[in-house]
Amino acid sequence: MNILIVEDNEILAKNLSRYLEMKGFSADKVISVELAKEKMLLKDYDMLILDINLPWESWLDFCGNLRLKGNNVSIIMLTSSNTSDDIIKWLEKWADDYVAKPFDYDELVARINAVLRRKQVVEKEDKNLLIWDVEVDFAKQEVRKDWELINMSSLEYNLLDYFVKKRGEVIDRVELLEEVWGEFDRLMFSRTVDVHIWYLRKKLWKDFIKTKKGAGYILE
Repeated sequence: MNILIVEDNEILAKNLSRYLEMKGFSADKVISVELAKEKMLLKDYDMLILDINLPWESWLDFCGNLRLKGNNVSIIMLTSSNTSDDIIKWLEKWADDYVAKPFDYDELVARINAVLRRKQVVEKEDKNLLIWDVEVDFAKQEVRKDWELINMSSLEYNLLDYFVKKRGEVIDRVELLEEVWGEFDRLMFSRTVDVHIWYLRKKLWKDFIKTKKGAGYILE
C-alpha cells in the first residue's frame, strides 16, 4: 500500500510517514503539489494525504486535474478548518475523506483503511467478471454467455453471485441455504440447492460449478 503525504510542515510529514511505516504502509512525503506531481510520475500511489493549505498551486485544481486524467487515487484532506460548508465542498470536489488538525494518528489510520475498503467494494461491484465465455455484470446483475444475455431468476443470480464471491472455496449445502436462501431449517432436507445448481449448469455449462463429493460445490 503506497501513500504519498503532501504536507509543507516537514516535522508533521516526517512523523506521520514514520508512523504509517510502522503500521505497514509505504509512505513517501513531499512539501508541495509540484513535487507531488513529480513523485507520481515515478511511482503509483494508492492514496494521497494532502494538506489543503499548501503554497503555489491550489489543491482543488490539483485534485481536479487528477480526476480529469482518469486518476482515481484515494484522497484524504488534512485541514485546520472544521466548518460544515468547507467539508461539503471538499467531499464534493474530489476528496474521499478529511481529517481536521490536530488529529490522532490512529484515527487517521482508521480513516485510511475505511476509504480503501469502500474503494475495493466499489471496484468489485463496477467491474465485470469473465470466466471462460461467461461474463457477470455486477452493476446490472446480468449474465452473458458468448455475449448473449442469459435469462436468470433473482435466486439463480444470487446463487451465482455467491459462488463468484467465494470462488476457489468449497461451499456446502448448509452454507448455501443459510447465505443464499436464508432459511436452512425449512429447506435442510430438500434438494433445492442441487436443483438450482443444475439450472445454472444447464444455462452456462455443466462443469461451471463442480461437485466435490462429500464436501459441497466449487467454482474454480
